[in-house]
Amino acid sequence: MDIKDKIVMITGGASGLGLATAKDLASRGARTVLLDLNEENLESASKEIDGEVLTFKTNVTEEESVKNAIDQTVEKLGGIHGLVNCAGIGSASKTVSKNGAHPLDYFKLVVEINLIGTFNVLRLAAEAMGKNTPEKDNECGVIINTASVAAFDGQVGQVAYSASKGGVAAMTLPIARDLARMGIRINTIAPGIFDTPMMAMASDEIRKPLIEMTQFPKRLGYPEEFAKLVAQIIENPFLNGETIRLDGAIRMQPK
Repeated sequence: MDIKDKIVMITGGASGLGLATAKDLASRGARTVLLDLNEENLESASKEIDGEVLTFKTNVTEEESVKNAIDQTVEKLGGIHGLVNCAGIGSASKTVSKNGAHPLDYFKLVVEINLIGTFNVLRLAAEAMGKNTPEKDNECGVIINTASVAAFDGQVGQVAYSASKGGVAAMTLPIARDLARMGIRINTIAPGIFDTPMMAMASDEIRKPLIEMTQFPKRLGYPEEFAKLVAQIIENPFLNGETIRLDGAIRMQPK
């Protein structure tokens, strides 16, 4: 799918990987739609992006909140061609720690935002994409989800996060099969450790061992590298149903 003039919705689009993706796609001629809970970040992000951009304060776990953003996008721009799901939260809690068993509500919250929220947005966006006029190969849309290398080698204390991101990776193929008849592709990116606002809050004690586990290049990933892969997935019509690690060959140790 050509990116120029396409309408691409990005959750978590006001910061980190989402904002980098929005900037990159806009530079390639896309019309971007940013969904985020942080109104201040949305306002700031809209000023950083070239070209036409819509912003919506959206809770990805709430059906009506997402439907409102999608309906207004279709009404104002005429449709949705692409979706990039970047919204999510991290977590740190052991199954059993000195304070007792993992809080169940915390586990539910992480899964609700990272996994259920991702599915909530993509199912509604896919419905809208199915109404597009098919292009070459009868393609109507592209969906890109964000998992994590923690889906495959989660560390101590990452049980909730790993479960949520493992779910994102696991549902990629069945969704690709579900949406094939509609001409919609779906792929997932599993990033390693990236230089995002979430990582900026981490201490050197946490960051340095993670960098050491990265084989090459020995550094944090740049959000622009994630954005570049998003563009490559959109433009490659035969890439479908796949989870791609983008991680400098990191294989995370238990801690």
